[in-house]
Amino acid sequence: MKTGCQWRELSIREYFDDDGPCWQTVYYYFHKWSKDGSFRDAWVNLIACNKKCLDLSSMQFDGSHTPVKRGGEAVGYQGRKATKTSNSLYLSDNTGLMLAVGTPQSGQHNDLYDIEVIFKEMFDILEDAGIKSKGIFLNADAGFDSEEMRLLCEQKEIELNVKENKRNSKQQTSEYKYFDDELYKRRTKIEHANAWLDAYKALLVRYEKKIFTWMGLHWLAFITRFFQKLKV
Repeated sequence: MKTGCQWRELSIREYFDDDGPCWQTVYYYFHKWSKDGSFRDAWVNLIACNKKCLDLSSMQFDGSHTPVKRGGEAVGYQGRKATKTSNSLYLSDNTGLMLAVGTPQSGQHNDLYDIEVIFKEMFDILEDAGIKSKGIFLNADAGFDSEEMRLLCEQKEIELNVKENKRNSKQQTSEYKYFDDELYKRRTKIEHANAWLDAYKALLVRYEKKIFTWMGLHWLAFITRFFQKLKV
């Protein structure tokens, strides 16, 4: 993940003798454990056992487009990036520690595309880990300023702190539009978290064609980062 090298270029010889595994064996198990959800389950269990290490005084919500070079599932042209991308939504704690990632969508879609399904998927990860979202403050940028997003948060009793999108504010009917500017400044933490993810070259540009292997790389990155926090 760190160097973004091809699977066939893995440093097998540096760590194993002639009886060690080949790169095909490594990829076989990566593919297998990505597909059957083992990496996701490992992540859920890791944060479930170490909830005290999380800062849940607020959470940060954001989307990010990743350039795609080989095509595959959930890929589409994104005009702003002038290339084909996949768009993923991320959720972090108040320190910028990533908590969840949603199933990627084609790059031509905005952050609110299929938001109800993805929002539930991401918070289901927290619920599986025994983390309650009720009463949590959730920061999100103007791209998430919509009636649908507000309703989703109200249903889960999440306090949404979203920056107003002036382009659609006249169309909204919700009376509750409280915004805390000081709390919103914490959203920079997820920007830092996304920059940290970009340090993994395998995540900076997407080469994996299948969604489940692309997700598998993310769960591994989250696990690695959390172990660094635990100093294991």
